[in-house]
Amino acid sequence: MNGINWRFLLTLIPNWRRLFFYSVLLSCLFFINVQSAFAEINNDRYDGNIFVVYAGNGSLVPPKATLAKALAEHKPTLLTFYVDDSSDCKKYAIVVSTVQAYYGRAAEIIPVDVDSIPGNETYNSTEPGYYYSGVVPQVVVLNQSGEVVLNKKGQVPFEEIDDKFRELFDLLPRSESVELKRRSFNELNSELTK
Repeated sequence: MNGINWRFLLTLIPNWRRLFFYSVLLSCLFFINVQSAFAEINNDRYDGNIFVVYAGNGSLVPPKATLAKALAEHKPTLLTFYVDDSSDCKKYAIVVSTVQAYYGRAAEIIPVDVDSIPGNETYNSTEPGYYYSGVVPQVVVLNQSGEVVLNKKGQVPFEEIDDKFRELFDLLPRSESVELKRRSFNELNSELTK
């Protein structure tokens, strides 16, 4: 026999078909140009829901209650109007999530995607379209009686929203109150093990 015995060599390599498959797959991956899936906060491209992607808070959408329900229950309400493909709204999602962290149990935080507002000519005061002014982001705070106490366009600072909620809940001003901090998970565990 002058030639190479290929059958003998293939028996020396266990699972040669699997090895061949992986080598072909790996070589294909090197030659295929795959677009990366990076979300960018500084552009107006749709990357997914802004509260999930940029604020890490999927509990805001869909909202737990409607505006009509919040007004019927006489709960203070924050309406925030947004679109998922706006860099300003992407940046502002973190502020809305922070407001929810402080006031989410006592007030209704209702993010409203403006693309979901029906194109009616007139709206009822229990519909978000009644308060929308055509700009995103926009923040509207309603008191327990359903009256507008804050209506601002653009990226309204957390402190301004916090001041309105402090007035509504009759809380001390921020300068006179102690900053509340959540315990970290590890601090809680260390106390339980003592």
